[in-house]
Amino acid sequence: MVMLPIYPDSPGEFTMYDEAALHIEADWTLNNAHDPGIIKTDQGYYVFSTDVKVGGELTPGVMVRKSQDLIHWEWVHYALPGIPQVAKDWAESINLWAPDVVKHGNQYRMYYSASTFGSRQSLIGLQTATSIEGPWTDEGVVIKTRAEDHLNAIDANVLTDVEGRLWMVYGSFFGGIHLIELDIESGKPKVEGFGKLIAKRDMVTEDGAVEGPYIVYNEQFKKYYLFVSYDSLFEDYNVRVARSDSISGPYVDYNGRDLSDIEYLPQYDVGTKILGGYRFGEDPGWIAPGHNSVLNDDGTYYMVHHARGELDKHWSYLHVRKIVWTEDGWPVVSPERYAGEIEQDIPASLISGSWERIVMKPSVDGQVQSSSITIRDNGSLEGEYGVGQWSFDGKRTLTLIWSDILEGDGRTEKVQLIPSWDWEKNKQTLVFTGLNEIGVSIWGKK
Repeated sequence: MVMLPIYPDSPGEFTMYDEAALHIEADWTLNNAHDPGIIKTDQGYYVFSTDVKVGGELTPGVMVRKSQDLIHWEWVHYALPGIPQVAKDWAESINLWAPDVVKHGNQYRMYYSASTFGSRQSLIGLQTATSIEGPWTDEGVVIKTRAEDHLNAIDANVLTDVEGRLWMVYGSFFGGIHLIELDIESGKPKVEGFGKLIAKRDMVTEDGAVEGPYIVYNEQFKKYYLFVSYDSLFEDYNVRVARSDSISGPYVDYNGRDLSDIEYLPQYDVGTKILGGYRFGEDPGWIAPGHNSVLNDDGTYYMVHHARGELDKHWSYLHVRKIVWTEDGWPVVSPERYAGEIEQDIPASLISGSWERIVMKPSVDGQVQSSSITIRDNGSLEGEYGVGQWSFDGKRTLTLIWSDILEGDGRTEKVQLIPSWDWEKNKQTLVFTGLNEIGVSIWGKK
């Protein structure tokens, strides 16, 4: 008897572009989530995010949502009663950006950013609380930059390395991404200055951005992984990753390119792209996914990010995706949002059939459209990409080998199968995710 995989149940109905909820914060379950930072607590999972609002005047104070399952989210409140005075005085900000919350002992620490779009007159501030839902106490400035400085004090992520030292990674397309060590007790920099540059691009505009840094350590592979977002926030945002043996770098991508190397051309080839805008079949799809955080939930990893509906990019939504790891230690994400799926062995009899496949090329701006492929029982492949052969390890790893490809494209794709929920068609399905031999992310959905 063939054992069928365990598929996730329906996550329930979700209404896009819900104008009835424009001014009802309690209904903002996934809507108006931007730059989400996740933390797991004894009370559940919490996401803190940038102050935004579609269709009206925003309220500043850091949005807070919570969940018990990473699928269904509920609005909590604004963490703060407005913009801290120190942020008003220095940055003249009208909202707070990209909060990151960590726990030290019995204290929660919230690092927030204050700035205005396109300015380097910016500040990362600190708030502390004994409860994840506050109240929060203002602890002043962590780091700040002036308009004439070469870098930008925004988008903080704070983490502890394997030696127990505390670090903050931060920055934007103004001057790149920097890493600085923090004092464990105060949560503020141990040394003067801005720290070490670990990622940069040579295009100092929002269209050539590198921002939203997030570092996570994987014990299995003994490496640090730096996630960043590239390109324009509203048009072609996409997530890249690189890794290092040391928290201070160098961080190199799948092809060995250093994320701080601004000499390599084309620059869009630097960084392993694992998430960008996409469209399966006739579904409108998503644009500009990015500014992620990563949750290590007892060895199971998830990417948490925002994305924009293709039909109206002003609406930003919270997405959670399962991360799986390639055998050589690279993170890839599911092509479908998380609905409770678990990694498990897949019967070979379920593989053959019609699939939609996405090649997440780093050179593509905006959405990538899926194309159809057919996987046959006799081990052959056929699709718009050409023809080829496939093999299966009997567990969950599928290898696709194409014999007719364009010059410069990858030939061999090693992907992992996951029983998932098809959010586009509202049904259970199989998906796959992985990389080809030149480090391009490959997605598929049956």
